[in-house]
Amino acid sequence: MQNNPLLIEITRGDVAESAHRGAFMVANDQNELVASGGDIDHPIYPRSAVKPLQALPLIESGAADRWRLSDCELALACASHNAEPRHTDSVLAWLKKVGLSERDLACGPQAPISEAARDQLLLQNICPGRVHHNCSGKHAGFLSTAAHLGEPAVGYLDLEHPVQQRVKKVLAEITDNALDEATVGVDGCGAPVFGMSLRGLALAMARYGTGTELSGPRAQAAARFYRAMVREPCMVAGTGRWCTLAMKITGERLAVKGGAEGVYCAIIPGQRIGIALKIDDGGSRAAEALMGLLLIRYAGLGSDLSAKLERLSLPAIFNAEGKVVGATRPAGEA
Repeated sequence: MQNNPLLIEITRGDVAESAHRGAFMVANDQNELVASGGDIDHPIYPRSAVKPLQALPLIESGAADRWRLSDCELALACASHNAEPRHTDSVLAWLKKVGLSERDLACGPQAPISEAARDQLLLQNICPGRVHHNCSGKHAGFLSTAAHLGEPAVGYLDLEHPVQQRVKKVLAEITDNALDEATVGVDGCGAPVFGMSLRGLALAMARYGTGTELSGPRAQAAARFYRAMVREPCMVAGTGRWCTLAMKITGERLAVKGGAEGVYCAIIPGQRIGIALKIDDGGSRAAEALMGLLLIRYAGLGSDLSAKLERLSLPAIFNAEGKVVGATRPAGEA
């Protein structure tokens, strides 16, 4: 990590006021390198950027069909949501039709990511609950799979529980990473998180988008989740969030998913590529800037969409009077 290149900098006037190092990988579905920077083989924790992969057993097991899950609910299974009412109401309704409730969620309570949603809870004198955790949709997916297969809800986050063993198997197969030897941590929501390479993550995202090297059922599951994410981008994150805005700008051409500590992944079926990146200092603004830059270069968006994505991802820096005083820009090996 110490040797990773400079990729993004924030300027004020002619001075680079902040600088961000990191690594990235763009791969195609034939496991060929399209572009890279930094150490793409050093294991990282992918955090929430890997949720679309963690969700695959929900469809593969038949649980999604049994519980008649909508695109909205499938998108929530991949989400790091704002805990706006549309998110929390949907998760609660989903749990109810599975015969479960908020009490069964093991993610713990969390204040909403959205400042507006937090303010609403304060005004209503409501303490944040488990459903407000940004990962509650993923956990509803875990619980739905367990309920469908007759497995206990208690302990579903334990590494040895069948729910997590299925997730581990999927991650190992689609990333070509040997996870039996991987470092295992605990994510903020309590789920196991496996150390894996950006090389493996980028390959996984490319395969996810095209179905290459995936079994028929897994390819169908990936296609269904992809469709849900791009059709319901507001459920994947929410109002004002980069993931949601980027998918709205680009239509159904690509899906993007961020994770904590500066991780981002993208699925781009039309170009048969996947992207994975990690900013060393964990800065989300740099991760969003770098992902935007890589999408502009490799996603085949055309000039109009690229210009819109550039304004979103590489914003100017303004002072209090609205005057441009700096920029967000690529640097070094970006």
